Amino acid sequence: MSITFDDLALAPTLLRALDEEGYVRPTPIQAQSIPLLLEGRDLLGMAQTGTGKTASFVLPLLHRLAETLRPAPKGGARVLVLAPTRELVSQIADGFESFGRHLDFRVTTIFGGVSQFHQVNVLKEGVDIIVAAPGRLLDLIEQGLCDLSQLEALVLDEADQMLDMGFAKPIERIVASLPQDRHTVLFSATMPKSIAALVDSLLSDPAKVEIAPPSTTVDRIEQSVMFMDAAHKKTALLAQLQQTPDIGQAVVFTLQKNIANEVCAFLTEAGITAEALHGNKSQGQRERALDAFRAGDVQVLVATDIAARGIDVDTVTHVFNHDLPSLPESYVHRIGRTGRAGRSGYAITLCDAEQRAWLHNVEREIGRALTVHTDHEWHSDEAQNSTMRPPVLGGGPIKQVKPQKVRERKIWTEEEKQAAREAARTGK
Repeated sequence: MSITFDDLALAPTLLRALDEEGYVRPTPIQAQSIPLLLEGRDLLGMAQTGTGKTASFVLPLLHRLAETLRPAPKGGARVLVLAPTRELVSQIADGFESFGRHLDFRVTTIFGGVSQFHQVNVLKEGVDIIVAAPGRLLDLIEQGLCDLSQLEALVLDEADQMLDMGFAKPIERIVASLPQDRHTVLFSATMPKSIAALVDSLLSDPAKVEIAPPSTTVDRIEQSVMFMDAAHKKTALLAQLQQTPDIGQAVVFTLQKNIANEVCAFLTEAGITAEALHGNKSQGQRERALDAFRAGDVQVLVATDIAARGIDVDTVTHVFNHDLPSLPESYVHRIGRTGRAGRSGYAITLCDAEQRAWLHNVEREIGRALTVHTDHEWHSDEAQNSTMRPPVLGGGPIKQVKPQKVRERKIWTEEEKQAAREAARTGK
C-alpha cells in the first residue's frame, strides 16, 4: 500500500494545507526525500522535471520553521533557495506560501530585472526564507546589504541549469559567505560532471535519491519530429497545428529572442492568442505573460530556454520545438513543461537540415529515437537525411557548444513572411 502525506510525520499545519490543496499521496521523489530531509541529512535529489521536486524541499523546510521557532536574523534569512530564473524563483516562493499558509513566516524573492529597493527594505528586518537567483543575491551580499552568516539551510534547485547559465562563480562566492555548519540540499534533473563536482564541494555525506536516470524523459510524453526545409514553413505549420482541437495550451521554444518575437507575431496575425517570453522582456512583461497563460487567456507561450524550467502550468498539452536546443540536456527540461500533474502530453520537434545533428545528440541523450511524422505537406527527406553541421562557430564536439555561440539567424524578409502566410493558408 502506498504511503500518504500523513505517514511522513510533517507538522499538522502542513498536513492541513496539503489536504486543502487536495494532495493525499506524495510523488516518489517526495516520498523518498522528505523523510531524509526531516532527519537533517544533506541530500542530492535526481528526478525528471515535473515530478514534484519543489515540494520535496519546501515541505521539510517549512516543517523546520514550524518546529524550531526563532526570529529571522536582521539583514538575512534562516533558509536560502537558489534557482536559475526569475520565473522559477517566483514559482518556488509561491510553493512556500501555499503550503505554509497556516504558518507565521516571511518569504521574499530576490532577482534582477527590477529595482533592488524593495528587496533591500525587506531584508533589513530579516526574513525566514529567501528564494533568489544567484546574480542579484551576490550583488546584495557584496554591497553589504545581505548577511547570510546565520543561515541554517541552503537549497540549490535546478543546479545543472544554473551552471549552464554561467552561475558557477556566483554560487561559489555566495557559498563562501555562508556558515559551514548548515543543511545543504541539491536538486537537479541531469547529472553532468560539473554537478558531481558541486556535490563534492557543498554536501557532507549526502543521501542520494534518484527516481529516474539523468536525462530520462517522462514516459507519458509522446515525442515526435517533423522534418522540413525552411524556418518560415515551421511557423506556418505551427499556425496550422494550433487550429486542431486536440491542442489545448502550448509552449513553443525558439533558439533566439528575435525568432520568438517573429513566431509570436505570426501566430497572433493568424488569430491565435500568443505571448513571447524571453530575456529582453521586462519583469513586468514576463509576469503579465505568464499570468495570462496560467489563466488560460493565452493559448501559446513562445519562449527561449529561459522558460524551460519555471513554467508549471498543468493545462499545457503540447510543447513544440520550433528550434532544437544546442545543448541536448535542455530538450529534457523543455518537454517537461507538458505531461505535468499526472497528465499525458505531446512534444513535437520541427527540424531542418541545419539542426539535424542537434536532433541526433538529443536522441543519444535520451536513449531513444523520436517518432518521425511524414504526413504533413512540408516533409523534407533532405532534412531527415542531412549530415550538415549545426549552425555554430568554431569546431569541437557539438555537445559542448554553448548557446551564446549559436550564429544569429537573419530576420525574415517580407517575401519569407508572405510565403509563411501563404503556406499556412494553403498547406503548401
